[in-house]
Amino acid sequence: MPQGMIVKALSGYYYVLPDGDGQDRVQCRARGIFKKKNVSPLVGDRVIYEVTENGEGTVDEIMPRSTELIRPPVANVELAVLVFSVAEPVISLPLLDKFLIHTESVGLETVIVFTKHDLLAEDTGGSSAQTDFRRIRHIYESIGYPIVTTSAMAGDGLESIRAHLQGRISVFAGQSGVGKSSLLNALVPELNLQTSEISHRLGRGRHTTRHVELIALEPAGWVADTPGFSQLDFMNVEAEQLADSFREFRTYSPGCRFRGCLHQHEPGCKVREAVEAKEIAATRYDHYLLFLTEIRDKKRRY
Repeated sequence: MPQGMIVKALSGYYYVLPDGDGQDRVQCRARGIFKKKNVSPLVGDRVIYEVTENGEGTVDEIMPRSTELIRPPVANVELAVLVFSVAEPVISLPLLDKFLIHTESVGLETVIVFTKHDLLAEDTGGSSAQTDFRRIRHIYESIGYPIVTTSAMAGDGLESIRAHLQGRISVFAGQSGVGKSSLLNALVPELNLQTSEISHRLGRGRHTTRHVELIALEPAGWVADTPGFSQLDFMNVEAEQLADSFREFRTYSPGCRFRGCLHQHEPGCKVREAVEAKEIAATRYDHYLLFLTEIRDKKRRY
């Protein structure tokens, strides 16, 4: 039976790109057995399918996944590109850290892209806006995340992003209105994704992407264009696992006095000592405590 990869999911249909060069996508439905098993095919899945008499097909088997994201729903992703703007809307560090927890928990390599860098040269707070951005950039670079600054209008940073994307399945995700679609249009001009202006009254952009689809990159690689969204939940992260998703905590947590230390009030906590010594950014630690409370509250409700 033929094999291929799901490159698009829309309205209950899965569009499978057959293995081999120059073949057209096959529009497929999933077999009912998946629903009985409470399993859904995802964009990025390697599948075995069967072509039916009417030229469409059915997805018969999903091959083992290397990774699986829930929001956005994509399988076998190797790289996450988290897109945030330096202005309009302003950088949401709690949201950025939530995304990083999400990517760290599933073992994805992550690149942080800051868009609209040209706006720092405009009247958006003067030198103080530039100072704030340099501080933010330093925090995440010191943790070990690659940082790329871009201006889709000027084309800055695009080659650096392309170098990260080559030969991989990558997912773009981030705050609404930060310019993900504009950035993808700059990377793949023929794409012509719909974009929208920022609503200054709401301080955010309208969602412009309506489905999940893998976009082919030349000479190799795939990018998932995903709907913009502004929140993530922690239903799959336990309180005891949260610290492992803060990459910089891992250096210090083995030295904590108590095994399973949650880095709150426990004596001999090396993570808290590192925060006090400014070896861990206070904003990151504050977000850790915030997310820890959120996880506990959610677990109590369910």
